[in-house]
Amino acid sequence: MDATSILIEAARDAATRAYAPYSNFKVGAAIRLTDGRIVTGANVENASYGLSLCAETVAIAKVATDGLLAEVVEVAVLGGTGPMPVRPCGRCRQILNEAAQLGKRDLTIHCASGDGMTVESHKLSILLPNAFGPADLI
Repeated sequence: MDATSILIEAARDAATRAYAPYSNFKVGAAIRLTDGRIVTGANVENASYGLSLCAETVAIAKVATDGLLAEVVEVAVLGGTGPMPVRPCGRCRQILNEAAQLGKRDLTIHCASGDGMTVESHKLSILLPNAFGPADLI
């Protein structure tokens, strides 16, 4: 199994732990760090819908609380039940951009359908062109 497949499989496993009682749209995210470790997250819904957390946000929060935000190399996101790959929302793209700019790298984002059969890979700079980030606050 290649590195991308392993990352997607980690996202699939994370999706099984999603808390999505309202939408039943389970999403998992997996983040590879520079040392090869993989950190995962799953979406967490809330009865007050606006308070729900996306899988990417959960995974990035775990990475950040370990002081490793600049160590993010690539991300896989998997979810839903249809044949189309799920992609990070705008908020998650911005959150991933923080890690990308701190680490001075253009992250690769692997977007997969719920069954993992359809995968698209994109550079974050394509998904979020001309992004606002830490350097803009100096």
